[in-house]
Amino acid sequence: MKLSDEVIIPVPRQKVWEALNDPEVLRQAIPGCEEITKTSDTTMEARVTVKMGPVKATFKGAVTLSDLDPPNGYRISGEGKSMMGGATGGANVRLEDVPEGTKLIYDVDAQVTGKIASLAQRFIEPTARQLSAQFFESFAKVAAGQTS
Repeated sequence: MKLSDEVIIPVPRQKVWEALNDPEVLRQAIPGCEEITKTSDTTMEARVTVKMGPVKATFKGAVTLSDLDPPNGYRISGEGKSMMGGATGGANVRLEDVPEGTKLIYDVDAQVTGKIASLAQRFIEPTARQLSAQFFESFAKVAAGQTS
């Protein structure tokens, strides 16, 4: 499954870049994120609970930042496992200066496997779209709040 969109964040690109690399900002922005811990400059561990239709699952996994091009963008990838199955995915994130601040453009790809994929099949894409939109809306608000 693939999703793409963009959001305008009313802060300079460098501030958005810093927020994209801040585990606390990511924790606040990721829907259902219970914890996220930075283990190196490019890796983090996270625990996230997601509800897809009638199925609720808590995923534990790793987040990796790659293709770093500060302050223009990167690829953020994640892989999580739960009792109900697994999820993998990532997003290519690009930042561009615009008169209003910074345009964040993202292209997401994700896959869900195991019981959760079979039990919640019809909910996966709508839930992924909703969670993706929630993340980038929340991220924009948190990042904008950091510039005071």
